[in-house]
Amino acid sequence: MLLTAGGIRDALLASGESEGMDAHGSTEAAVLIPVFGLPERPGIVFTKRRDDLRSHAGEISFPGGRRDFPDEPLVDAALREAHEEIGLDPGAVEMLGTLPPIGTFVTNYKVFPFVGAIPEGLAFRLSPQEVDSILELRVDDILAGYGRRRLVRRGVPFKMDTYDVAGELIWGATARILNDFLRRVGAH
Repeated sequence: MLLTAGGIRDALLASGESEGMDAHGSTEAAVLIPVFGLPERPGIVFTKRRDDLRSHAGEISFPGGRRDFPDEPLVDAALREAHEEIGLDPGAVEMLGTLPPIGTFVTNYKVFPFVGAIPEGLAFRLSPQEVDSILELRVDDILAGYGRRRLVRRGVPFKMDTYDVAGELIWGATARILNDFLRRVGAH
């Protein structure tokens, strides 16, 4: 698969475009989709959250979180959180664009995904307070792990898009964001 920074940029919204879009959720947050290995062997960096966290324990996610203050630009929140969670230097990120926001149903977040290209082979430094491990997954492996699966959350069964990669299950808001990204760039 060949994905270029320019091709990804053309498939995404410009940074400011998504901020006026509506989605379910009362608390705004931002995530970064760090893409590496362009163009020949693209991959994406994810975090696996610690099992003892109060929310989203043990889940696979993109680095990100809430704004630190109400006027903090969402893109800055995504880059700041990526730096805090995985030690990603904001200066190493070439921002490519954004996706429409998505809402989370249980936690009531409105999540704004930003996409950035990063150099391959960076040495990450995880935050032991939040992150159990860092996953660098190739897009080909992600696509091979796609499936619609029946999951049960809080006793309620539902069927949704998931990605089972290297024994890790990507589901929920992260899977919805990932699915939108992969479809837009023509990988899905």
